[in-house]
Amino acid sequence: MFFKRYKVKGTRLKGTRLKEKFTFYLSPFTLYLFTLYLLPVFSSCVKIDEYPNDPRGNFESLWKILDEHYCFFEYKGINWDSIHTEYSRRISDSMNDESLFMLLDQMLQELKDGHVNLITPFDIGRYWKWFENYPHNFDSNLIDKYLDSHYSISGGIRYKILDDNIGYLYYGDFSSGLGDGNIDYIIDKFSICDGIIIDVRDNGGGLLTNAERLAARFVNEKTLVGYIQHKTGKGHNDFSSPLPRYNIPSTRLRYQKPAVVLTNRGCFSATNDFVNSMRYCPNVTVLGDETGGGSGLPFNSEIPNGWLVRFSACPIFDADMQQTEFGITPNIHVDLSEQDVKKGKDTMIETARVLLKTTK
Repeated sequence: MFFKRYKVKGTRLKGTRLKEKFTFYLSPFTLYLFTLYLLPVFSSCVKIDEYPNDPRGNFESLWKILDEHYCFFEYKGINWDSIHTEYSRRISDSMNDESLFMLLDQMLQELKDGHVNLITPFDIGRYWKWFENYPHNFDSNLIDKYLDSHYSISGGIRYKILDDNIGYLYYGDFSSGLGDGNIDYIIDKFSICDGIIIDVRDNGGGLLTNAERLAARFVNEKTLVGYIQHKTGKGHNDFSSPLPRYNIPSTRLRYQKPAVVLTNRGCFSATNDFVNSMRYCPNVTVLGDETGGGSGLPFNSEIPNGWLVRFSACPIFDADMQQTEFGITPNIHVDLSEQDVKKGKDTMIETARVLLKTTK
């Protein structure tokens, strides 16, 4: 998730323009994935070519890093060589840091990837068009109304049994702590319900472990949910064979009744992965709008002036080997109605309640 960030302090590197200690802000999702997934893969095989610390050198370094390690060039039909030609002519030795940042950020936005960021001490480049041209389909004030003041909180999840005996939980950030004990309490409380609603709208991601831990409560058998590949060379199509990924049933309490997952375009990264896993669960229906995507596991690298670049390095597919980078289509498409909002109702929640009452 991009919006919540951890501080990572650094010191001036030899040859950089940074004159004092500085602080970068990185997402917990980035830090977690780098440590758990990508450090073993890249630490021994990625060699960054040396470039001079000037505008041209930083441009060439950034372009080369992406050229050798970004994972979606072919899928997105991006001609990275043409982009080099276009932006190279705009590089000037007299550019200051802010001008250079703006140009490099514009180049990175050509990738159309919410996992691509240029991180500097004074700004963070980001691509947000993956959700900006879609209906929001979420109103936090309505969520507060449904939960009222009489709701429980466990591990970052707010939950309550609604007056029609439907359990409702809202999980807005997979970087918020979620242990097995938290989920046990929620499932135990919801055991009397006719079904539950799992609302992850506007959840921009977080820790994959939390997504996997929650999804594991909705299957009774090991279930194939997708595949992952790793870069094996510098070519745009140099990937490992697809490695299967499974939703492994939890050995603790598991939910056996119908469940509905509510989605909107704000479901990104680890949340996109969670929705993908949940749609293979036997009693689960995904309802709402298409998710935001973000299926490439991100990796970090550095250019000569000390700026960090984050980018998608490992593509993740669904169980049919289809890309989910641009989002996942729900089983039932429902948009938030303006008329319902004026009445204080959430169209998606109300549709889910009706569905659960008729399929119990």
